[in-house]
Amino acid sequence: MGTIHQLVLQHGREQARMYVEPEERPLVDIAAEVLSVESPEMGTVYTGFALTSLPHKKIPDDQIWERENGLVKLTISPGLLPAPGGKMVRCGVPYGAHARLLLIYLQTQAVRNRSREVELGPSLNAFLDRVGIPVGGKTYKSVREQLARIAAANLVFSWQRDGQDTPEFMKSDIIKGGQIDLSFASPDTRQGTLWQERVVLGEDFFEKLKDHPIPLLEQALKAIGPHSVALDVYAWLAYRLHHLKRPQLVRWEALYPQFGSNYARLRDFRARFIDPLKMAMAAYPEAKVSVDERGLTLYPSSPPIPLKQVTGS
Repeated sequence: MGTIHQLVLQHGREQARMYVEPEERPLVDIAAEVLSVESPEMGTVYTGFALTSLPHKKIPDDQIWERENGLVKLTISPGLLPAPGGKMVRCGVPYGAHARLLLIYLQTQAVRNRSREVELGPSLNAFLDRVGIPVGGKTYKSVREQLARIAAANLVFSWQRDGQDTPEFMKSDIIKGGQIDLSFASPDTRQGTLWQERVVLGEDFFEKLKDHPIPLLEQALKAIGPHSVALDVYAWLAYRLHHLKRPQLVRWEALYPQFGSNYARLRDFRARFIDPLKMAMAAYPEAKVSVDERGLTLYPSSPPIPLKQVTGS
């Protein structure tokens, strides 16, 4: 992947696109977008979301979602929210790229403002613009629906430490309370009332987020776009690589439970995982990863956003 970044740096985006195969030109565009960043914008995600994942596609609204990577297990239960008139509406588990980006927004704002309360006004519109989500039409409805699903969901992160017989867990609502407009389900929805709500993150979730945040580059999220697997891989690499002291092999069998929910067979996952991996690495120029028949070898790498910006020094 370093070749893509070198081509962009040496020749610029348009010339670099001429030196690669047609299927690699989107990678050139991603790399050029990130390499041109002059003022990095930092996003934040809880470590647990980098070790597990949401569904990539919609699942039945009453279905519980489970995903694990061998170290941490995520269980999400769908919940209910009040609609106008007091009727309770079932909201299924959040899924797809919009859900992931909304979660990053909520966590970023909470950490940035050191507050569980997050306003969904102009700051959300600005974030959606920064990550390349145009607010309007079908996108408006999708973003609102995923916000409702996040608000209704209850999550459990569980893990087991070495030498322990009983697993530990954190059970929390991502959003504990606030105002969520469910008018996205109505055909009479008017877009002039976007993002007047506010929400309050769950206390336990907020405390864990403060203790275990992962810094991301918002411009990298925009470059990746609506590719939910690539967004997951990017967050995973952002967590794993800069903590390494030596190269580490992660076998395909270990990657499959975390990233392979779309595939019934390991061999199908292996064949399809390379594309989102390439996208994530194009958006993360510092990432050093090699691929072979055994799996991925991760090498110590700089974080995707300068540490001095993360620490504020």
